[in-house]
Amino acid sequence: MVATWELRARFAVRLAEMYGSEVSAYHTLVDVCTEVNAEAAEGRDDERLGSIARVTAERHGAIRVGSPRELSEVARVFAAFGMLPVGFYDLRDASASSVPVVSTAFRPVEAAELARNPFRVFTSMLVTEDRRFFDSETERRLQEFIAARTLFGTELLELADRASAEGGLGDRDAERLLGLATDAFRLTSAPIEREWYDHLERISAVAADIGGVPATHINHLTPRVLDIDELYVRMQARGIAMISEIQGPPAWEGPDVLLRQTSFRALAEERVFRHPDGSVQKGSLRVRFGEVEQRGIALTRTGRDLYDRLVVDIDRRLAEEPGLNRQEVALAVWRGGLPSTEAELELLGLGFFSYRVAGTAPSSERASLRELVASGVLVPEPIVYEDFLPRSAAGIFQSNLSDEGTRDDEQAGAEYDLGRLAELVGAAIHDPFDLYAAQRAESLREAEQILGLTIDDQEH
Repeated sequence: MVATWELRARFAVRLAEMYGSEVSAYHTLVDVCTEVNAEAAEGRDDERLGSIARVTAERHGAIRVGSPRELSEVARVFAAFGMLPVGFYDLRDASASSVPVVSTAFRPVEAAELARNPFRVFTSMLVTEDRRFFDSETERRLQEFIAARTLFGTELLELADRASAEGGLGDRDAERLLGLATDAFRLTSAPIEREWYDHLERISAVAADIGGVPATHINHLTPRVLDIDELYVRMQARGIAMISEIQGPPAWEGPDVLLRQTSFRALAEERVFRHPDGSVQKGSLRVRFGEVEQRGIALTRTGRDLYDRLVVDIDRRLAEEPGLNRQEVALAVWRGGLPSTEAELELLGLGFFSYRVAGTAPSSERASLRELVASGVLVPEPIVYEDFLPRSAAGIFQSNLSDEGTRDDEQAGAEYDLGRLAELVGAAIHDPFDLYAAQRAESLREAEQILGLTIDDQEH
């Protein structure tokens, strides 16, 4: 029996091998990440925000689907690898460009499974009924086009369901599942209808990449790096064109929080097109890019509210003085608004931490969390942020688009939230905050058992 976590690890490797064969600059990105991580790990606490082995192996992928049927089917495929839907992201209003998708991320949800292999896939679904982007005729044609294609075959779905139900598969079936699942995300060589693709591209390059091609594919495969600023410099030194800036929080001397992302620009890839006269000719598209990420501490709801207010403040200052440098403004706002130490983040309840027993229990049946931390009996350890930021994701998309597309904000948008997307997925979508809170609570329960006392945690 090949267990679920091992299936997931093998799946991540298979996709990396395939994607590397399709996008050669991906190998350069991975090589530079490996260099930077090796240097950044020197003198570093090996387990801080994930061991160096985990960080080096870590990837997240991104795919796009066109309908609720395709979304529910890909959920079945990912379930075979222990990857469940977490979070709801609406990219339609997170970007000035036309990005007509809503998204979730499929990933492991338990700390032990994340430690074994944290592979995650950010999955976006085209919202064809949103009138800000698509008129009724385009919606009809999109739905017909998408309904006529098959992204995930019957055998793949049946094997995936078995793997999910049984917690793994035998060697032969595991190999078959991995082969079929990997092929499902391989770049297709089938001709693309030039006229239809161009029609969608005028509306949204993202829509064209989803609803204008006969199959889905890995849009990017993202390694994790410990110093994204150094990586950015080294990639440029190797002649790789990067997007204009790093998305997410600025670089600063305080604790890393949430997620920072950047990418190399989308590269021209040869594709085959069928033209209105029936001729088939070679052409190229720029839709796939190489993304990289640096992960920090997961923030609580209070911490995330603070983060969102700081981002609004940055936008306000830049709007008032457009000539200012965004990174310089962000740094000033960060220094003025966010605690400069992990200890303050933990004390103020802004970040999620687990607690490790490092001292002797006091001679009492109860003790407060604050007392135990202050006395060194419990040591707070940051919980890594495993999820995504809508604005950063949209920023990466926007930075790799050659045209902003069109949208009519006089029209009403289609309403989506976590609950509605869960109905389409066919499974509950986990709230990331709940998962981090559960990880924190579990560490306190374990500490209570070790210390033989009750810990008062009144702040939470």
